[in-house]
Amino acid sequence: MANRLEIIGLPGVPMVQPGDNLDALAISALVDAAIAPEPGDVLVVAQKIVSKAENRFVDIATVTPSESAVKLAEQTGKDARFCEVVLSESKRIVRHRPNLIIAEHRLGFVMANAGIDHSNVAPGDGRELVLLLPVDPDGSAHALREQLVAAYGVSIAVIISDSFGRPWRRGTVGIALGAAGLPAIIDWRGHPDLFGRPLEVTETGFADEIAAAASLIMGQANEAMPMVLVRGLHWTAPEADVAALVRPPEHDLFR
Repeated sequence: MANRLEIIGLPGVPMVQPGDNLDALAISALVDAAIAPEPGDVLVVAQKIVSKAENRFVDIATVTPSESAVKLAEQTGKDARFCEVVLSESKRIVRHRPNLIIAEHRLGFVMANAGIDHSNVAPGDGRELVLLLPVDPDGSAHALREQLVAAYGVSIAVIISDSFGRPWRRGTVGIALGAAGLPAIIDWRGHPDLFGRPLEVTETGFADEIAAAASLIMGQANEAMPMVLVRGLHWTAPEADVAALVRPPEHDLFR
């Protein structure tokens, strides 16, 4: 592991539009920052610009709410059309109260509003647009990484990050939605602790830890820093996508 890290924001990334090539934007940002990627660097990219590039917009005006969506809207005070989009992206609704829906996203993430967002989504010609998560965040991370490795000829990892709330704790933190080129989770079971005792349950959410560190630079509001380079990490564990971080239902004590 590392004893020193650099977390470098890449300023100047323009407002991303559907169809934009994120690899070209990343390369341009790296050039502007006078940074030449090195083996082991991790590029952390905000989910919103990935979703925008993949045109994951939905115009609420085009949505017809179902009976379930109307009922959920009555219970939460939210727009029934918005509730319909949440339901369409969800496996199930975990909990709800006025102005809050916690859903299990179809990818297994448990999150507010199934990850659907209004914030930092520019209005579109009078339309009310919302933004969904990427269809396949791990796949998006792999595609971006392939382009960057081809461009620079060095092994670069990629994380797609988002901000999550957490049960029993206030405040959001950065987490990984997708990853490529690194172990999203590191299994320490069987390794000795400080006193030689074998660890029995310890697993590290490596990609989440990197995403949380990068979010200190990305910010949560109008910082406009959707790409961050993390340098100085070392790992030997095998690569694993973020899908490996999702706890199986049979291991969830609260389900």
